[in-house]
Amino acid sequence: MLMTYSIGETAKKMGMSTSTLRYYDKAGLLPFVERSAGGIRMFNESDIGWLGLIECLKATDMPIRDIKSFIDWHMEGDSTLEQRRDMFYERKQAVEAQIEALKKTLNTINYKCWFYDTAVAAGTADVHIHMDPADIPEKIKNLKEQM
Repeated sequence: MLMTYSIGETAKKMGMSTSTLRYYDKAGLLPFVERSAGGIRMFNESDIGWLGLIECLKATDMPIRDIKSFIDWHMEGDSTLEQRRDMFYERKQAVEAQIEALKKTLNTINYKCWFYDTAVAAGTADVHIHMDPADIPEKIKNLKEQM
């Protein structure tokens, strides 16, 4: 017998709200979720796997309408394999770009941590104005160049 979960159990299991699950359903992202005779959603392990994929795609900033297209392609079957594959390569490129942007952000934050550590130790933010470039750690110089 296939184990099923209520919307509340599924929401808890996924770490999301029931309103998010209802929104996904209304947006057409859950066409595979079965309903009881009374219209209550009954989620199974496969559905929970799909929800994990939806959350993954959302984390890449993929719009809901594009996630719906992917799900529609899946429902259409093997004739859409190339479209689905291409979509994942596009997502891969988007995530790689996000990672690069986050690396630059982290470099700026790391530089500012050093900057303020040095300023706090000296008691003034002007310490850097008079600092000999030879006193700036190589790692910090590299961070500054990568910002």
